[in-house]
Amino acid sequence: MGKRRRRRGRNITGILLLDKPLGLTSNAALQEVKHLYKAQKAGHTGSLDPLATGMLPLCFGNATKISAFLLDADKRYQVRVKLGETTSTADAEGEIIESTPADHITEADVLAVLPRFTGEIEQLPPMYSAVKHKGQRLYQLARQGMEVEREARRITIFDLRLTRFEGPEFDLEVHCSKGTYVRTLAEDMGKALGVGAHVSGLRRTQVGPFREEGMVTMEQLQQALEEEGMQGLDNLLLPIEAGLAHWPAVHLGADSSFYIKQGQAVQVPKAPTEGWVRIYGVDDEFIGAGEIDEDGLVAPRRMLANLG
Repeated sequence: MGKRRRRRGRNITGILLLDKPLGLTSNAALQEVKHLYKAQKAGHTGSLDPLATGMLPLCFGNATKISAFLLDADKRYQVRVKLGETTSTADAEGEIIESTPADHITEADVLAVLPRFTGEIEQLPPMYSAVKHKGQRLYQLARQGMEVEREARRITIFDLRLTRFEGPEFDLEVHCSKGTYVRTLAEDMGKALGVGAHVSGLRRTQVGPFREEGMVTMEQLQQALEEEGMQGLDNLLLPIEAGLAHWPAVHLGADSSFYIKQGQAVQVPKAPTEGWVRIYGVDDEFIGAGEIDEDGLVAPRRMLANLG
């Protein structure tokens, strides 16, 4: 029997900061870009709702191995909230399930509730979310008309600012920890104001170290391909270590590089005393991610030599 032939794409490595367009699921956006790049392996780092636009980091090749670190990173969003309407999905895609007059809500009223939603707070994941309940995604149950008990999660809102008020809508800038549901934040603020609310617009502007100015649109990708071919696309990729740029760097000599690649923790003079680090070997080559262990040694966690 002959071997079944697998279609193999290009073995490229790097990170693309896609500015996800409105109306596209994160997976559809990933597949479209993966096809453009003819990439063998790619993944995204944390879904954005179809209604949302903005930063969707796409990891190619070995960069997929650091996607978990980006999933865990802080995020920033620009949010438009509409008062007076509660929807089934807590955003504009859902059906309106309750309407309440909201003309009396003032800018001062919104400013007054912001402190309640700043800092470490409890959030109940929405039914329309990818959280699992007994092996099924909540959104799958929600589509069947079911509502189940969910456990509240502790999340952190580092910064919450009102940037525009034009009743019954207002805009917020949100800097939050991983696992934060902005739709739930808007809905809970609506409850606090006594009139209900939902997200009418959402844009993600930052994921971990990646900021808005580095984003690339689908149109820019097409243009790069048309003008410079595959090289034009490849020029838009960031190196793996860009995803860890918010961590301190440690530089190893030949001996330490050898031992850490074998899975052994090593001593590094003037290394940080705790936390995660980027590890560079001989000739300043990025070789992986590490963590300072209890003994103050740099312990390997995600080494490129072991990625594949």
